[in-house]
Amino acid sequence: MQGKSILIIGASRGIGAALAQKLQAAGAQVYNASRSAEGLGKNISYDALQDDPKALLAQLPSQLDGLVYCPGSINLRPFHRIKEEQFNQEFELNVMGAVRLLQAALPQLKKAEAGASVVLFSTVAVKLGMPFHSAIAMAKGALEGLTKSLAAEWASHNIRLNAIAPSLTNTNLAERLLNTEAKQESAAKRHPLGRIGQPQDIASLAYYLLDQNSQWMTGQILGLDGGMGSLKG
Repeated sequence: MQGKSILIIGASRGIGAALAQKLQAAGAQVYNASRSAEGLGKNISYDALQDDPKALLAQLPSQLDGLVYCPGSINLRPFHRIKEEQFNQEFELNVMGAVRLLQAALPQLKKAEAGASVVLFSTVAVKLGMPFHSAIAMAKGALEGLTKSLAAEWASHNIRLNAIAPSLTNTNLAERLLNTEAKQESAAKRHPLGRIGQPQDIASLAYYLLDQNSQWMTGQILGLDGGMGSLKG
């Protein structure tokens, strides 16, 4: 990772912050674009829903070795109570924010000498099917389709795209679901390995996907979910 330029959208906390720490420790130049613009590396104020990605990318080197899009949401509601505008909001944040950024970043990604890597984030709820997850699962399902299609299209540019599909992870985003000991114990029991995810768990896989050790991997949706998506506990 020494000398690599990595852009992380949302590295101020949670998984993005854990990944930024690992990358910086390995010698990468990390660019953290987030609404708070606080964290490791060079911090740039950026709102994926409102700001122009071209203006963001103009502040970065002409060559990008890696791009990670972390924004997401956990808005769980019964299907009949979800308004159309709420479906659209989920799609805008989880899919179109990534689409706009990737379209703008392509010229810089193409210049990566050893090939660039893009990491996106889905959810175990796409594969497993979970109640009250229809809005987020719909959006992340679209993101998985984008990952595979774009991996095929950009392979000729030596740009790899992969997505990580975690289960519940102990981040600020999940605070409402884990704010009591009883909730934490209940969530842990739903996973065959008997615990929920930690930011470092997901960051370690993201780091691998950015590293040259994964240079023959692309177009994959990687379940990192304590066994929830594949095993019967």
